[in-house]
Amino acid sequence: MSTNNTSNTNIIHAIPVDPLTGSISVPIYQTATFVQEAPGVNKGYDYGRSGNPTRKALESLVAGLENGSHAYAFATGLAAIDAVVKLLATGDEIIAVDDIYGGAYRLFSQVYEKFGIKVHYVDTSDLEAISERINGKTKLIWLESPTNPTLKISDIAAIAGLIQNTGIQLVVDNTFATPVAQQPLNLGADIVIHSGTKYLGGHSDLVAGLVVVKEERLAEQFKFIQNATGAILGPNDCWLLIRGIETLNLRFRLQSATTLQVARFLESHPAIDTVYYPGLRAHVHHEIATVQQNGLYGAVLSFTLREDAIDFANEIVCSTRLFKLAESLGGVKSLICSPPQMTHKSIPREKRLQAGVKDSLIRISIGIEDAADLIADLEQALAKALNQNVADPVRLEALA
Repeated sequence: MSTNNTSNTNIIHAIPVDPLTGSISVPIYQTATFVQEAPGVNKGYDYGRSGNPTRKALESLVAGLENGSHAYAFATGLAAIDAVVKLLATGDEIIAVDDIYGGAYRLFSQVYEKFGIKVHYVDTSDLEAISERINGKTKLIWLESPTNPTLKISDIAAIAGLIQNTGIQLVVDNTFATPVAQQPLNLGADIVIHSGTKYLGGHSDLVAGLVVVKEERLAEQFKFIQNATGAILGPNDCWLLIRGIETLNLRFRLQSATTLQVARFLESHPAIDTVYYPGLRAHVHHEIATVQQNGLYGAVLSFTLREDAIDFANEIVCSTRLFKLAESLGGVKSLICSPPQMTHKSIPREKRLQAGVKDSLIRISIGIEDAADLIADLEQALAKALNQNVADPVRLEALA
């Protein structure tokens, strides 16, 4: 088989055939408990929270995708993030990417801050900015690469080198890139997290989170946290996630190629101010992304409007026909949203603007529809918004 563990062949054949029945599909072990031969003597499982064969099959599959030793499946992506923060103690500090997922910001600022865990938000694409924030209390560097929603890229290998032998652990949210494009553990990261809701599941029909590690000590800690806190992923959702991963490589490559075409269209549109997509040569981190993500730039992009107003953005996101107005991303249907009002509304406006999330910023997730159809949909939505918002011909000419 191919040496690429995210190849179609390797993904499909990493999913085991059931040894008991020969079922080519992993069985759903929908059970709360397991019968024991004697106290403490069992077939590897004793209680559904502690372990489940369907969950074990998923975790082994995802560990292999990320070239890790162990993976742990949680009920949501935020539950996975929460499990990582539970490694810390009062007084510990995190250096986190400034353009961070709103749910992670809410968890850090409204839950863990009151327990004495401090988070510093910096532009993690700037090594000097990270270095200036490191102190004796720093325990985690927290990256998203690409970030959500302005698609910044951090040099994972360079940051890993910066903190080598310091005891600081590097955490990378790999949701946007997926293991098809990049494998952070191979670049020096210690912990990889995923919202399995997105590309791994791929069909917008489940919520899930995953943590992947290579080091045995970390694996033992996460196994304890998973069992002790109980935010496990149920067997039916584990099965759905396995099914989604079967087509991950096919979907992600198609979606990435389509997104590049859409990005180029938007880049040339007169109403658009800036397009954030690392596949564009104009993107400040294009060269790093090209190397780090193996030439696959992902299927999410965002853009701001020359008329930087939420009302104008609303006209666009409410006028598309194929793009559905909804939170989330990574599914087979294309989605559109207004991060300032939706995914990032929990972040104070001042901090949001500092991170580059302007009022007019729109994020789109490309599905598996044909590129020409998606471009036509955006074109008609932009035209409709311009007609409704620009009654003055002079103003229309200025935007053009």
